[in-house]
Amino acid sequence: MKAIIYQEYGSTENLKLQEINQPEPKADEVLIKVLAASVNQADRHLLSGTPFPVRFTTGLFRPKFQTLGADVSGVIKSIGKNISQFKVGDEVYGDLSGIGFGGFAEYAVAKEEALAIKPKNLSFGETAAMPMASVTALQGLRDLGEIQKGDEVLINGASGGVGGFAVQIAKAYGTRVTAVCSGRNEDLAKIQGADEVIDYSLRDFTKEDRKFDLILDGPVNHSLSEIERVLKGNGRYVAFGFSMEALLLGSWKSFRTGKKFETLLAKAKQADLKLMANLADEGKIKPYIQQSFTLDEVPQALDLLINGKVSGKLAITI
Repeated sequence: MKAIIYQEYGSTENLKLQEINQPEPKADEVLIKVLAASVNQADRHLLSGTPFPVRFTTGLFRPKFQTLGADVSGVIKSIGKNISQFKVGDEVYGDLSGIGFGGFAEYAVAKEEALAIKPKNLSFGETAAMPMASVTALQGLRDLGEIQKGDEVLINGASGGVGGFAVQIAKAYGTRVTAVCSGRNEDLAKIQGADEVIDYSLRDFTKEDRKFDLILDGPVNHSLSEIERVLKGNGRYVAFGFSMEALLLGSWKSFRTGKKFETLLAKAKQADLKLMANLADEGKIKPYIQQSFTLDEVPQALDLLINGKVSGKLAITI
C-alpha cells in the first residue's frame, strides 16, 4: 500500500510517499480502508519533534511512529476476533493519535474505542476533518470550561480547525458566542454561528469592558493577567494551544483569583466521537474545509498549516 513515511525529525522535506506492507489487524483491532484524512497541529509537532518534551513519547532521537495522520474516515475491511462493535463494511471515522497514528496511508489499523460510525450527512472528506478538532473543542468547552446555557463565551482563534468547531458547539449549548479572528474570516465565523466577531488586528478583547463566563484560547497570545481582567467572577479560561505560563501558573492563578485557568490535553474518546457524529447529523456542526489534497500532497498541506494560512481544516483524499 502507499503511505507517507518519515524516518527523521525535521521539515516536510523528510516526508516521502512509499510502498509499504499493509498492516494486519490484531485480535482487538480493525483494518480500515482509508478514504480521507486531515492534517492537525499534532502532525506538525510529531514531524518536527518539537517542543522537545514531545519526544519522550514519540522517540527521543528518531520518530517511533513513521506514518503521521490522526484523523481518518473510511470503510472497515476486516476485523479481529475480539471486535464486537463493528463489522466489515461499516463506514467509520476516528482519531488514531492514541494508538500510533498512521492515517496518511491507504490502510490503517485501529482499536474500537478510537472509532465511531461516520455521520450520514457528511462526505468522507468532511468527516475526516472532525475527529481531533471537534473533540478538542468539545472537551475544552464541556469538561474544563463547564459550559452552561446562557454563558457569554469567547473563542480566540475562531477560524481555525478547533475554533470553528468550538463556535458551533458553544452555540449548540445555547450560549452567546464572540469569535476572535482575522477580518478576512469574519464571514466564516458568522456562518458558523458567532453572535459577534472581533477582528484582532483592530481590537484587543482584553482591553475592552466586556467580561466573559468562558474563554477558549488557541493562539494563547495574552498573559493570564490580561485574561483575568475580562473573566467574570466565576469565569473559566481554557488554553488549547501551548502556553508555558498557563501550564505552570494556571493552578496558582486559579487559587489566587477564584477564577479557573486550565490547559487542555485532549484525548480521543469514542463517546465524544459519537456525540459529534450526532450533532453533525442534526445539522448543528459542519466542518469547513479550506482545501483538499491528495495523499502525495500531504507535505504541501502540512506546509500550509505550518505557515498559519489555514481557515478551518485541510482534507486529504486517499
